[in-house]
Amino acid sequence: MEDNGNDDPLGSNIPVKVCGKYDHELDVAVKVVQLACSLCQKVQENLVQNQDKVKAKEDSSLVTVADWSVQATVSWVLSEYFGSESISIVAEEDVQALTRVDSTALLDTVVSTVNECLSEANGFGLKGPKKSLGSSEVLEAIGRCNSNGGPKGRHWVLDPVDGTLGFVRGDQYAVALAMLEEGEVVLGVLGCPNYPMKKEWLNYHHSYYRIMSKLSSPTFESWHKGCVMYAQRGSEAWMQPLLCDNKQFSFQSLARSIRVSSIDDPALATFCEPVEKANSSHSFTAGLAHSMGLRKRPLRVYSMVKYAAIARGDAEIFMKFAKAGYKEKIWDHAAGALIIQEAGGVVTDAGGRPLDFSKGIYLEGLDRGIIACSGAVLHKKLIKAVYDSWDSSNL
Repeated sequence: MEDNGNDDPLGSNIPVKVCGKYDHELDVAVKVVQLACSLCQKVQENLVQNQDKVKAKEDSSLVTVADWSVQATVSWVLSEYFGSESISIVAEEDVQALTRVDSTALLDTVVSTVNECLSEANGFGLKGPKKSLGSSEVLEAIGRCNSNGGPKGRHWVLDPVDGTLGFVRGDQYAVALAMLEEGEVVLGVLGCPNYPMKKEWLNYHHSYYRIMSKLSSPTFESWHKGCVMYAQRGSEAWMQPLLCDNKQFSFQSLARSIRVSSIDDPALATFCEPVEKANSSHSFTAGLAHSMGLRKRPLRVYSMVKYAAIARGDAEIFMKFAKAGYKEKIWDHAAGALIIQEAGGVVTDAGGRPLDFSKGIYLEGLDRGIIACSGAVLHKKLIKAVYDSWDSSNL
């Protein structure tokens, strides 16, 4: 089944291949993530050169105009399609920092960014507002994302910019949107604006390709276009290119199914781990890699792009073991975990149990860490390696 953008002929530019219970919800989710990625690309290009737009959070991480703007945009669209009174959205950002007296200029920038983005909604097969949103409406949209989730009902889970450090540095990041039904992840969408459609373009010299792409006109599936991956439970996982500024290309039939790698020999496998050392132990994962016989250089990328890499076969293993006191949040894993599973992979905690997204904003009851693998063989070996190594670790 292929969605044609409903009654909007422009919607055919970004077909969503779906066939399942949540077809409509996934269709809207993919399109709003496409729209959000377009917003992020524009903000990131300016942000790299204008560091005054970066604000420090109390936890010393970074938040940008894009965080609030994406959250407002996604919240507004979901509310328009599914009803603002009944919708439940779990997301990271709140409105407190934007309502301070000294944040007037920042709020004005967010409002302007949101309106510019929503003015292009029709080009992504979505309904836009009849008139520009005011500050109060933007704040209301952001503030609407105050749900704690839980085991009952339907909850949307959003990470507006996952991998903020990667975003600020012009590197990898993701827009992640998932939906929970009765505590279970039933659909997930990952927008990866800097993750190229082709693996061959993913290398440590990506900045060279970025420079070269600016010297010539965009070409079909050019490296910088990025991609969006998506899935719903019980169906396949899919990938489509980002809708770029140059709309001369037809995106019909460009969505393709993705599958995890068939590699099950640790010596041939590539493993991913977080770039940041603040909330994960590189030394422990390095020890596990050595004990399993992993020999290839680890792929260290920001954000849920690690999940994307495994889902389409660019890597085979992702493992994260948080340092004491750090609690994993559901928006950092929900979308990516489902996409890997529907692409044929396995995602559990380090004890081999499925991740539990029904306990609120945190992955409560997590056994030591998170493990994602391309298949059962590697997963079994990694679980064994964790048990064999854990007692000697300092985590």
